[in-house]
Amino acid sequence: MPDTPSVTILLVEDDPGHARLIERNLRRARIVNEIIMLPDGQAAVDYIFDEGLRHPAPLLILLDLNLPRLSGFQVLERLKTDKRTKHIPVICLTTVDDPRDIERCYALGCSVYITKPVDYAHFAEAIYQLGLFLSIVQVPHAGAAA
Repeated sequence: MPDTPSVTILLVEDDPGHARLIERNLRRARIVNEIIMLPDGQAAVDYIFDEGLRHPAPLLILLDLNLPRLSGFQVLERLKTDKRTKHIPVICLTTVDDPRDIERCYALGCSVYITKPVDYAHFAEAIYQLGLFLSIVQVPHAGAAA
């Protein structure tokens, strides 16, 4: 699909070890997209609203929930209540498996909720599988959804 712009993946993760593991296993799944790593919720909001809206490339966000400065819930709510960003797919990727948190994320508009396995090997495999999934996902272009 040469006429389809590449999707930029924003990885919002405050744990550098998890961020490296996620990137490494996405690459292992042959994801070649640009991955921008952001360390907290405020950095994500700043990137998306201060800089990200200047770039027409489609975005996909991998969002941890337990973040400093702004939580993943706050980031998700901000994205989904703004007409310029509500179309961006958000995958919540977190260690929290509380049914109330899962329900809250879907109510706020997340696309997918994935619980990170605690075991390293299972976590690596889960991210690899996520990479295979992402390799076939189509995302809307900016402004495609009004």
